[in-house]
Amino acid sequence: MDEEYDVIVLGTGLKECILSGLLSVDGLKVLHMDRNDYYGGESSSLMLNQLWKRFKGDENPPETLGSSKEYNVDMIPKFMMANGVLVRALVHTNVTKYLNFKAVDGSFVYNSGKIYKVPATDVEALKSSIMGLFEKRRARKFFIYVQDFEENDPKSHEGLDLTKIPAKELISKYGLEDDTIEFIGHALALYTSDSYLEQPAIDFVKRIRLYAESLARFESGSPYIYPMYGLGELPQAFARLSAVYGGTYMLNKPECKVEFDDSGKVIGVTSDGETAKCKKVVCDPSYVPDKVKKVGKVARAICIMSHPIPDTNDCHSAQVIIPQKQLNRKSDMYLFCCSYSHNVAPQGKFISFVTTEAETDDPESELKPGIDLLGPVDEIFYETYDRFEPTDDGAADSCFVSTSYDATTHFETTMIDVLAMYSKITGKELNLSVDLSAASAGGGEE
Repeated sequence: MDEEYDVIVLGTGLKECILSGLLSVDGLKVLHMDRNDYYGGESSSLMLNQLWKRFKGDENPPETLGSSKEYNVDMIPKFMMANGVLVRALVHTNVTKYLNFKAVDGSFVYNSGKIYKVPATDVEALKSSIMGLFEKRRARKFFIYVQDFEENDPKSHEGLDLTKIPAKELISKYGLEDDTIEFIGHALALYTSDSYLEQPAIDFVKRIRLYAESLARFESGSPYIYPMYGLGELPQAFARLSAVYGGTYMLNKPECKVEFDDSGKVIGVTSDGETAKCKKVVCDPSYVPDKVKKVGKVARAICIMSHPIPDTNDCHSAQVIIPQKQLNRKSDMYLFCCSYSHNVAPQGKFISFVTTEAETDDPESELKPGIDLLGPVDEIFYETYDRFEPTDDGAADSCFVSTSYDATTHFETTMIDVLAMYSKITGKELNLSVDLSAASAGGGEE
């Protein structure tokens, strides 16, 4: 460990692995360490006996649940937008060659006590039962505007400067109802609050287009894809990538301590009495508790079931978003379901998560509206975890800390943090103009 590195990365969570891969591909010399003897940190993937040990204290789950090693339960389950930033980053680093993706069957939104497929195009708007007849026509016109919008073609802007007018002004031009605005904003554009309504409409339109383009890519019923065997495959794929570029991964390194010089700048990391020198450190909040602050808490329920989520057209993998106003909450609730069709559970078994930003100290009653939508469950585990953010941007001391994972069941917010960290670490924007065809996702195992 006496060598000097450009960057030392601490923790093998999803964000750290993605950054480690991006920096390796940039030609930087990277050492990647984790105090645990397994990959993934907070975002690890557990077999059934490991899940049992974590929540029940023993490693003896009932035999009726099937073989333990056929379970790959992702602790931070998030679907990937097919044309989104994460998939672009995976293609950019060429890590896709180590992964098999499969399209996710369904994308839904909860409204007035029912679950509906999220309509994302003019054609789907006319078919959807989430809107009445006249609202369908208004929504169809809005979707046509979004589909025809080209940033470099002023004719398609219809006299509106989307870099200046707020999203709510664009929406009001089409006279959309509150319920329609809600599902478009939260289940299509994937905003986690309504503050986007006051922001320039250009981002709003780009997000809806991304959803529609991702949906069209695999024609599967959702814009999302997910790796076969779950997200636990990602850190291991990045470890293989790192080795190709001369990077080093070390697991089971106890008490990784970030070392600073007298001026407060990073000089290295000490573990087992040895210090590896470096110019920069990238880590998750658990490695530098004095450099982060608590900003919230996520409540989640992990459920093992023998059926898909009811009213989701028998989808074996699906996301359901419950917008905050539907439950008189300040934050959205998310339902995630995956199953044996993605090889994350034995034949006939489904893994569902219900997650939200905790607003009380009672996760069971807080998550109940989401759990009630699941139907009968074989097993259910409740958990809360604190969310942390760095107290500074790392510019002064060269220690760059990621934010904790939020309650969303898609990767969009995670990647905003990764891209911002990449720019802070390297001083440049990440170029993600790549050929997306390198990331294929079949209806089966491809």
